[in-house]
Amino acid sequence: MQKEFTTPATPAGLIVLSLRLVTGWTYFSAFWRRLVLENKLDPDAPGYIGEKFNHFLPQALGIKPIIQYLVSHPDLLHRSMWVFTIAEAIAGLCFMFGLMTRWMSVLVVSLAAGILLGAGWLGTTCLDEWQIGVLGIAAGFTVFVAGGGPVSLDHIFGRGRRFFYRQSIPLQNKKLVITGAIVITFLTLFTNQYFHGGVWGTLHNGSIRPVLEISNARIQKGELVFEIQRTEGADVYGSFLIGVQIENDKGEIVFSKTGAGLSAASIVNSYVAKVKGSKYSLVIPLGAKAVLRFKDVWMPRGNYVLRLIDVSGLEWTATIDK
Repeated sequence: MQKEFTTPATPAGLIVLSLRLVTGWTYFSAFWRRLVLENKLDPDAPGYIGEKFNHFLPQALGIKPIIQYLVSHPDLLHRSMWVFTIAEAIAGLCFMFGLMTRWMSVLVVSLAAGILLGAGWLGTTCLDEWQIGVLGIAAGFTVFVAGGGPVSLDHIFGRGRRFFYRQSIPLQNKKLVITGAIVITFLTLFTNQYFHGGVWGTLHNGSIRPVLEISNARIQKGELVFEIQRTEGADVYGSFLIGVQIENDKGEIVFSKTGAGLSAASIVNSYVAKVKGSKYSLVIPLGAKAVLRFKDVWMPRGNYVLRLIDVSGLEWTATIDK
């Protein structure tokens, strides 16, 4: 007769303890980096988190209007960055200590979803932001189901207090677990395909090379006026525009500005990530949008093309209204 062996069941919250601790630190560390190690909430300091938020804008999924509104209103953006940072600090710290675990799981899922939808398209090598987003959602949901377990403040405070007790015990609901797993898996595959073509077809990565979009190019009253927006490329450094020129219908260059001459442009920025002049180029960070004006551009009526030249050798063109 075969002997049966039985062992006490290990609480689900204890099984996912390492997941809770690591996920909690990833969110608390956002606060730690921005306020303790460096002050990245200062709008005038290098590395201001609001500019990083601006980088999300060009290819954000679903929440692009929200991002655009915030980066167009610097004061509101600054307050929002404080709110987000404090929310990450609270969620991360409570997650690690297992305090109000289930409520914090909902906050973690929400924060991770924001990262996924806003920045899931970024990542020069390993699809960094997309991985952070989907793994954060999966981790938050897993801990939501498992509860805080015996190694949590909820377990300590739960003695005689129903609210905290309910935060520490697992949910006995197979339908919820299976449905949640299916939804999160679908979201993972959908966003992987949408942002990177990672499920089928051709792979693409919007962080590899800069792309500038030119609009409303025209010559009026002796001025060359056009609007540019950088929509792709690495978020850690700008596109370096080293040449602006106008060509006639014969391909001849009839106007040109290079190097230090580019600093003569009048620049009106739309967002907190700003187009700026430097000694040798115009620096265009990811997500930046601006109207540029060059004076003393006089030429007869005709067909003209505006050409922008990047230090990498990339070029972008647009027809000029004249």
